[in-house]
Amino acid sequence: MSPKNKDHQSQVQIPSVRLANDPLRIPVEQLVSEHTGRQWTIKDARDMTEFACHPCAILSDGSYSVFAKFSEAANGLDQFEIELAGLRLLSERSGVLTPNPIGIISVPSGSILVLETVQEVARAPRHWRQIGQTLARIHKTKWDRFGLEMHGYFGPLYQDNTPMSDWPTFYVERRLWPGLRLAIDSGNMPPDVIRQVEKLISRIPELCGSEILQALLHGDAQQNNFISTEMGAVVIDPAVYYGNPEMDLAFIDYFQTVPNDVFDGYQDELPIDPGFWERRDLWRVWGYLGCVTVDGSLYLGKLIEAVQKYI
Repeated sequence: MSPKNKDHQSQVQIPSVRLANDPLRIPVEQLVSEHTGRQWTIKDARDMTEFACHPCAILSDGSYSVFAKFSEAANGLDQFEIELAGLRLLSERSGVLTPNPIGIISVPSGSILVLETVQEVARAPRHWRQIGQTLARIHKTKWDRFGLEMHGYFGPLYQDNTPMSDWPTFYVERRLWPGLRLAIDSGNMPPDVIRQVEKLISRIPELCGSEILQALLHGDAQQNNFISTEMGAVVIDPAVYYGNPEMDLAFIDYFQTVPNDVFDGYQDELPIDPGFWERRDLWRVWGYLGCVTVDGSLYLGKLIEAVQKYI
């Protein structure tokens, strides 16, 4: 380490922000310096880990900032490559706004994804409406099957996108059964809840509603995966595939409520089937299974409440 780096380390002193300190700081500074064509050193850091599944932060030299996310997982590099591919796919096929990628760094302890930050604004009603409009624009992109040409990740969990021709079968075989197996393997699923989910799965063909077209999905469209800016809603952290657009509509508020402006904005572009409101928790079962797997019993009550509506 050069004397300059030692001086910089003592100047930053942000021990609570892992990405702003050695050894992760050095490769991030090198990557961003190459990207900008000038020396870039971290002078300020804002920890964002509470909003993500990985340690992450907004890092700045005072004039240019980036978002960096770190994974120690063995497949962390694959996760980040898939994330960037998903952002490119959304941008190219639907034209929505996504952050500019800077790159992925392999380090001895894992992998780091680095993106340009976007200038976030406080949400007024028009910004909530833009989220709905952006989601609808994604859903206008169609395909001839459910799934995708590549696999994906729902948070840290593997997402099998192998294409299938009908939605009920896809939801059962690619989402609910794998989600249930992961939740069982985590040790967080009581036997009686397992039986309830199995009963629900057996009823999926009669619960799914009318036949729908295969729409491009964000895949994890909870409200925090849209950043409101003066340019519009910027999309982040996708888990893309082609599926039932009601999946994304159900995920918008499965962590936190959102104002009706979101759904009004969506309907500026596309209609919402009246039956969606009765099916909303059916689509959330997949998300709740993932949450139970990763976060334990914290979401078990929400899973049980959703399942019991349909059995």
